[in-house]
Amino acid sequence: MKYVLIPLLPFAAFVVIGLFGRWIKERAHWIAVPAVAASFLLALSTCDDIAHGNPIHVTLYSWITSGAFDVSIGLYIDRLPPAMLLLVTVVSGLVHVYTIGYMHGEPGYARFFAYVALFTFSMLMLVMADNFLQLYVFWEAVGLCSYLLIGHWYERKSACDAATKAFIVNRVGDFGFGLGVMLIFAVFGSLQYDQVFAQAVLLKGQTINLLRPLGGEWPVEVMTVICLLLFAGAVGKSAQVPLHVWLPDAMEGPTPISALIHAATMVTAGVFMVARLAPLYNLSPAALDVVAVTGGVTAIFAATIALTQNDIKRVVAWSTVSQLGYMMMACGFGAYVAGIYHLLNHGAFKALLFLCCGSVIIALHHEQDMRRMGGLKDKLPVTYWTMLIGSLALAGFPLTAGFFSKDEILVSAWLASTLGKMLALVGLVTAFLTAFYSFRLL
Repeated sequence: MKYVLIPLLPFAAFVVIGLFGRWIKERAHWIAVPAVAASFLLALSTCDDIAHGNPIHVTLYSWITSGAFDVSIGLYIDRLPPAMLLLVTVVSGLVHVYTIGYMHGEPGYARFFAYVALFTFSMLMLVMADNFLQLYVFWEAVGLCSYLLIGHWYERKSACDAATKAFIVNRVGDFGFGLGVMLIFAVFGSLQYDQVFAQAVLLKGQTINLLRPLGGEWPVEVMTVICLLLFAGAVGKSAQVPLHVWLPDAMEGPTPISALIHAATMVTAGVFMVARLAPLYNLSPAALDVVAVTGGVTAIFAATIALTQNDIKRVVAWSTVSQLGYMMMACGFGAYVAGIYHLLNHGAFKALLFLCCGSVIIALHHEQDMRRMGGLKDKLPVTYWTMLIGSLALAGFPLTAGFFSKDEILVSAWLASTLGKMLALVGLVTAFLTAFYSFRLL
C-alpha cells in the first residue's frame, strides 16, 4: 500500500487544490508541502526495502484488454527507481517550500502548486512504470505539465511562446517514441518490461528491410530500429542536439519550476529511460554509438553557448543541456551507473544553483542581466556561499560530487573504444569550458 501512496499523495494534493483552489488561495501550500514530504518519507522507506529484499512489482488494475493486447497499471521498483524517487521527492519538496516565498502574492499561487503537484505525480509514475504504455502515457503527462508551468505567466507573450515551443519540439521526439512503443508490441506481442526484456535476447541479430515497401534493400537490426525510435523521445525530453532549442526558452517560467524541470523532472526522464531500457540498448551497439555521439556533441555544443550568455538563468539552462550530454554519453558506452550517478549529483547542485538564481533575481527586483550585477557577496552572503558550492560542483572541482561523477564518465568513455577515447577528449574540453562559465555566475 505504501508504494501506491508515493505517487498518490501528490496527485491527491493536485485534486484538492484544483477543486478548491479558489477558496484555498494562499493556503495551498498547506496541502501540497505535507503531501510531497510524506511521499519523500515513503520513498526513503522503499529504498530500505529494496536494499534488503527483492524487486517490488505491484499490479494496481487491468487497464486495457483487447484480444492479445493486455495492459495493466502497475508499479515496478528494482534497484534503479529508488534513487530517482528520492531525487524527485526531495527536489520537489524543496521547490514547494521555496515557492511559498517566491510566489507569495501572485494571482496564480494555488494554480501553480496544483500543477507542481501534478508534475511530481507524473514523474513518479513514469519512474515506477512496469510497461511501455504506462511509461509513454506519463512521459506525455510530464510534457503537458511542463507546458502548463512554463506558461504560468500566460499574460506574457514570451512565456506563452516558450511553453508552445517546448510542447511542439517535444512532440517531434515523442512521435518517434510512440512508433517505438508500437513496434515493440508488433515484435514482442507484449508491452510488459519483464516479458520484452526476456524475449529481446532471442531477437539479437534479426533484421528488417526498411526499404521493402519501395522495392529496395536496407536490412537493419530490429533492436537498432526500436532503440533509435525510443531514443528520439529521449532526445526531445533531455534536450539533446538537435531538439535542444526548447530548454533555454523554458526560463520564461517562474524560477522554482526551472529548478524542478532542470534538476529532477522532464529533462532527467530521457536519461532515466535509456538506463531503464538498458537490456534493449545493450543488444544494439549501433544504437549505443548514436547515443554516445549525440551526448558528446550536445555536451560541448551547449557549453560553448553558455560562455556567451548574459542572462543568469540562461547560463544555468545551457549548463543543464551540456551536463545532460555527459549523462547520455555515459549511457552510450554502457556506463549506466556513471550516468545515473551524475544525474543524481547534477539534480542536487542544479536545483541549488537555480534557487540561488531566484534569490538574486528577487533581490535585484527581477533583474537577470549579469552585466548589471556585481558586489552582491556582502549584501547576499548566504546566497553567495551556496552558489559558490553549486558552481564548484558544476565545474567538477576536486572532491566535489560533480568531480567524481564526471571523472567516472570520462574514464568509462576512455576505456570503452576508439570512439570512446575521442569523446572522452571532447568531455575533457567541455569540463574546462564548464569551469569557465560556472564562475561567471559569481
